[in-house]
Amino acid sequence: MRKPAFDPCIQAHATKVPDRPERFHEIKHDGFRLIVQREGKTVRLWTRNRYDRSSRYRSIVEAALHQRLGVDGIADFNGLHSRKHDVEVQLYAFDLLMSAGDDLRPLPLHLRKNHLAKILRRRVEGIILNEFEQGEIGPDLFRHACLMGLEGIVSKHENQPYQAGRSNHWIKVKK
Repeated sequence: MRKPAFDPCIQAHATKVPDRPERFHEIKHDGFRLIVQREGKTVRLWTRNRYDRSSRYRSIVEAALHQRLGVDGIADFNGLHSRKHDVEVQLYAFDLLMSAGDDLRPLPLHLRKNHLAKILRRRVEGIILNEFEQGEIGPDLFRHACLMGLEGIVSKHENQPYQAGRSNHWIKVKK
């Protein structure tokens, strides 16, 4: 496993949060986006620029191996980047691209999220299901995220398949 199996979806930037019923809104956590790729007893953690971070974040690798696949809660990006908390890093899972050898990318986002929630029903230390809100609540959620000192939100279209590269189906709004 020398290369990531998938290229990441890259969110389009926007200044306004969509307030449509077909939108899912997720907190944008400050940190690194990783694609977790598991083949048998091998797990790799890939950045969007195709760097392998598996040896750096062993706790996430171990959590992914133990997952049956078929202090305020605000991210400290400077600490993450400096590597001073590598053993404490947690993965917020927000999408599922493959399961038990099946390619889930053609499925709409809401089905992929349902499948991910079922897999993560039994919480494994180190992997957290990234919760979302749906619909017109997006602008209010963004305001509250900013008040809490969070980076922003990502709004995704519930009925779209996974699309590698830049996509208007995923919109990032930052404070």
